[in-house]
Amino acid sequence: MDFTFSEEQQAAVEAAKAVFTPVAPDGVPSPSLTSGAVADDFDRALWAKAADADLLSLLIGPEHGGAGLDAVALCLVLRESAKVLARLPLLEHSAAAATVQAYGDEELRQEILPRAGRGELALTVASAGRTGHDPAELAVTARCETDTASAGWILDGVQTAVPWAFGADRIVVPAHTGDGSAVLAILPGPAAGQASELPGLTVAEQISTTGERLAELRLDGVHIDPRHVIEDAAAWPRLHDLLATGTCALALGLGEGVLKMTSDYTGKREQFGHPIATFQAVAVQAADRYIDLRAMEATLWQAAWRISSGAAGALPVAGDVAVAKTWASDGVRRVVQTAQHLHGGFGADTDYPLHRYHAWAKHLELSLGPAAAHEEALGDLLAAHPLG
Repeated sequence: MDFTFSEEQQAAVEAAKAVFTPVAPDGVPSPSLTSGAVADDFDRALWAKAADADLLSLLIGPEHGGAGLDAVALCLVLRESAKVLARLPLLEHSAAAATVQAYGDEELRQEILPRAGRGELALTVASAGRTGHDPAELAVTARCETDTASAGWILDGVQTAVPWAFGADRIVVPAHTGDGSAVLAILPGPAAGQASELPGLTVAEQISTTGERLAELRLDGVHIDPRHVIEDAAAWPRLHDLLATGTCALALGLGEGVLKMTSDYTGKREQFGHPIATFQAVAVQAADRYIDLRAMEATLWQAAWRISSGAAGALPVAGDVAVAKTWASDGVRRVVQTAQHLHGGFGADTDYPLHRYHAWAKHLELSLGPAAAHEEALGDLLAAHPLG
């Protein structure tokens, strides 16, 4: 396998480092220091810097002012953002824009993509479904009304734990049509100032383990104009895979940040006149977590490459995504738990950033779902597509 990145992908990493390296994790709002949401909105100042560095238009085509890069480039940038706990809807925004780019008609592209690339529109995706465990597209039903007086799509259902929704101008909602396929409805978000004007849509606040605001969307006969609905059956599976792979990239970046923090701490903390990093019990645990991160990285690039290239494989792309999610879900938990252990009580000190990483890691782990579920999905794919 050749994991060499292209010049364009490496340039995206350098741009991401320039934007995210100055961010101080100590300054990220702590869920341990407040009983409610840590903030009303995402980091708008950082959002503007990301827009100026063209990080919001990575997957948008040049004809709409973007760089026209791929999922690998996005994952490289997401990894850098997670190292400092950047409070941005970068994954959801980029994945939604890529989906509009690939599957929307030209009118929808012109309406959304140029402004999204400049950061004037913030996009997010309702991908958790009703419970967080069932497929998101099954949480909402969509029926097409052809009557001339009310032509369009009617949505009913509930989507929970929608990330960054209160700062979003558009929310992409998957919905099933009853014939086994899914459509993507693009709804106005609270930041657009139109949500209250959309009859039947209710947005309620939820709080993540990170302390960030999530949203529960209740749709009761919500009418959507056909031009704001993507009907291509391939759109939602592609968007779902891109979101899952991007979440694995966030888990990798967070884990790398935590392991570096742990390395720095154990290299300075002394017992019996020696840095504890020189003790075999400490070194072995750190080495195990390093192996976890390398496995997370290898499986991430495999999944991102399959999504980007469309290359055929022994299994569908969903198989590579399932493997990446298995490693990321278990790996990010193990890395943070080991970091807490090696830091001792210092890791729980709210004046030290590790507790923030722990909260964000738990959110990512819950977003990815249990590794056992992904292993079961992989088993189903293997049964349907026997190897050899």
